[in-house]
Parts: sequence; structure tokens; C-alpha cells
Amino acid sequence: MKTRVITAVVGLAVLAAVLAFFDTIVFDFVLSAICLLAIHEVFSAMGFGKKQWYLYAAAVPFTLLVMLTSSQSVRALILPFCFLLVLFLNVCQIAHVQTLDFGKLSGYVYFSGVIVFCFYSLIHLKRCLPFAQYRYDAIYFILLILCFAWGGDTAAYFAGRAFGKHKLAPELSPKKTVEGSVGGFLGAALCCVLYGLFISKVLGHAPVYWMLALYGLLGSLVSQLGDLSFSYIKRQYGIKDYGHLFREHGGVLDRFDSVTFCAPLTYLLLMIVPFFEYNTL
Repeated sequence: MKTRVITAVVGLAVLAAVLAFFDTIVFDFVLSAICLLAIHEVFSAMGFGKKQWYLYAAAVPFTLLVMLTSSQSVRALILPFCFLLVLFLNVCQIAHVQTLDFGKLSGYVYFSGVIVFCFYSLIHLKRCLPFAQYRYDAIYFILLILCFAWGGDTAAYFAGRAFGKHKLAPELSPKKTVEGSVGGFLGAALCCVLYGLFISKVLGHAPVYWMLALYGLLGSLVSQLGDLSFSYIKRQYGIKDYGHLFREHGGVLDRFDSVTFCAPLTYLLLMIVPFFEYNTL
């Protein structure tokens, strides 16, 4: 437990340092690096190794193209690049038909696409709130994502330890319980309401608290779905953690699996049902 607490504190310090460069390209580069680490963890989890290096190498330029380009003329290259990438993967499948499992390749491509899409949502949210106009408002929205993802996770963990009796999805995650899941919903809603109180003091906006609670409930739902989705890979290939980057906390995906689906959800919710009395997007 002591190691987990220390690792969490260090992680929060790194997060604060990254957010300090929110209005610069450094923020985009850090998210791109985290995204590539997450893709590599899926690559390794599915049993791919040095002999299949070309599969991971193909994902690197695509990820950087999506994550780092903002010019419309450059972003117009994404669609033709996707076409070339599909052709490349098909050639690889045909050339290595005896050794390259189609199910593993499909899973790798699918989850890599999910990872890129979800991490890009954070950068897109930043670009929708240009620093010159909104200052640090976008940071508060990004912290909202962490609020109902990690806040809900923490509440689910303690609720499960205290009251957990009925297994939620034993085939995917043996330790998760229905009681823990309910605790995650309630904890995420409470965290979002408390976060709204903080926002009202710092930004001077007037949060709609019942809407924030709704954000928390929906965020906890997709957070738990993301957690279970990436747990599927671990159960399928018999691994405990995706990596050891965060020591007892595991790898990047062990920490960000619940965040992945929350990022695009937050962007959509802010466009449809803003929790401020005006819509900043």
C-alpha cells in the first residue's frame, strides 16, 4: 500500500507538471508519447514481439499524424494514410498467413484505434478552447475527466472492499463486485459535485449541480466499460498487468483504461449538456 501511495503521489506531480505546459506543444507531445506506450502495451499483451516489429512501427506515424497535426492541409493526409495502412496490414496478413493470427491482428488494430481516438479527444478538447480566449478553462474540463474516472475507480475500490459480495464480471475481472460498481457510480457523482463547488470558487462560473452528478454517473458507466474492455485482453492472454511503468500500479493502460472512454464522452457532453450556465464550446 505504501508503494502504491508513493507512486500515486509521483504520478500526480508529473500530471501537474504536464498541465503547466498545457498551452504549448509539450502537452501534445506528452499525450502522444503516452498513447504510443499504451499501443505498445497492447502489442506486447497480444503476444507480438520483435519478429512483428513492423506492426508497431506502422502505428507510430499514424498516431503522430493524428495527435500532433492541426493544419487542415496536413490533416487531409489522414484518410489516404489510413488507406495505405489498411493495404499494408493486408499485405502483412497475406505474406505471413502461416504465422500471423488474424484474430490477434484484428484485436491489435481495433484497440490501437480506440486508444488513439480516445487520447486525441483530450487534444481536441484543448483546441476547441484556445488558450488566448479561454485561458486555463480547458484544464478544468480535463481534470473533470480524471475526476469521474479515477474518483469513481477509487470509490469502487473501497466500496468493493467494504461491501463486495456479488461478482460483477468474474470472467473478465475476478475482484470487481456489483457493490463496488454501485459505489463507483455514487463516488463519481459525488466527486463531480464537489469539483463543481471548487470550480465555482476558482472560475466564478455557476455549475448546474444535478448536471454534474449526471456527468459523474455517465462517466462512471463508460469508465467501468473501458476498464472491463481492456481487462478482456489481460484475461484472454493470461497477464496480470500491461506493464510495470508505475510499479504496483502496472502500466499505462492499467492506469488509463478507465479514462479512455471518458475523454470523448466529456467532449460530447459539453457540447450537448454543458454543466455551466453557458456553453463554452
